[in-house]
Amino acid sequence: MLIIDTDACIGCGLCEDNCPFDAIHVEEGKAVVGDECTLCGACIDHCEVDALTIDKEEVAGIDLDAWSGVWVYAEYRNGRIAPVTHELLGVGTDLAKKRGVKLAAVLLCESAGDVPAELIASGADIVYTVEDPALKDFTDDAYGHALEDLALKYKPEIILAGATAIGRSFIPMVATTLGTGLTADCTSLEIGDDGHLHQTRPAFGGNIMATIMCPNHRPQMSTVRPMVMQANESDASRTGEVISETIAPERLISRCRVVKSVYTESNQVNITEADVVVSGGRGLETAEGFRLVEELADLLGGAVGATRAAVDADWIGYPHQVGQTGKTVASKLYVACGISGAIQHVIGMKSSETIVAINRDEKATIFDIADYGVVGDLFEILPAVIEKLKK
Repeated sequence: MLIIDTDACIGCGLCEDNCPFDAIHVEEGKAVVGDECTLCGACIDHCEVDALTIDKEEVAGIDLDAWSGVWVYAEYRNGRIAPVTHELLGVGTDLAKKRGVKLAAVLLCESAGDVPAELIASGADIVYTVEDPALKDFTDDAYGHALEDLALKYKPEIILAGATAIGRSFIPMVATTLGTGLTADCTSLEIGDDGHLHQTRPAFGGNIMATIMCPNHRPQMSTVRPMVMQANESDASRTGEVISETIAPERLISRCRVVKSVYTESNQVNITEADVVVSGGRGLETAEGFRLVEELADLLGGAVGATRAAVDADWIGYPHQVGQTGKTVASKLYVACGISGAIQHVIGMKSSETIVAINRDEKATIFDIADYGVVGDLFEILPAVIEKLKK
């Protein structure tokens, strides 16, 4: 909870002015916090007399052994389970086996239908469902409070979620209210010899890979980038337990209201789901160079990707960006055209099954991870390949 030292508080109003949730006000010369507080810490950062603190459970008072089990937040949107959920159940299976516990999925929705069976087929031993009309549309408050209440009831040791727009939006809130840590955008998860979850993610602009642990608090929480983990093979013969839970109605009240949801159809193939991705980098030199990439991708029935440098140069739109600050792909074939191989880009495509690199610089680092490398001028190579495919 947010603690206010009334002796130190001078009623300056800086906390009130800087609270993004209008949760703290100055009354009779002292700060007073309301129920809207999310413990974001903005008021603490602006308090010049150190009158505000967040009181969390003392480390020594946490019984780590009381927390057990691996949970996966099952993201359900547009009538289907997000692919990253199946990937998380894949890595979750390994983590649960190493800890000797069960793997559970948490499904928050208006109506579960056959979704629990799909989650069990993908590896879940238990599916916790919360079905409520208030969960029809995603809101941070309702989903965050529901997951928090379930976590406090069952005390899972590990909670995993996809680093999607939804996961990135409300999972940090849950970690804060539970008084624990969160490692975002993980690319690797393992149980160490110490029994803790070792969470690896890019750091310092992707120049190093940092392994992070949360040894003194529970649950250990991670968001994982889509397309970096291997999903289990679906097995319809698997059996599991479905546990229906009810959340107090007041906990599902949101400060936001979804007025309308608009779903758009795109003629372009989603690069995160494409079997073939042809990407271009700085070596294409201009936006015109991407016409060759687009033509090759069209002939191969694939999608067009790009490096951040190409996107920053306005040669192609951001939805095509592959890499640390873009999208992660795991295609069957990845063709890198004029891409040097910076670690920020490699992070987003290294999981592809077969990587073909075309670059005039024989020392380009992209060749270090490529299965096939072609050294030469892409403006000569790509037209020849395109002509051959057309025949």
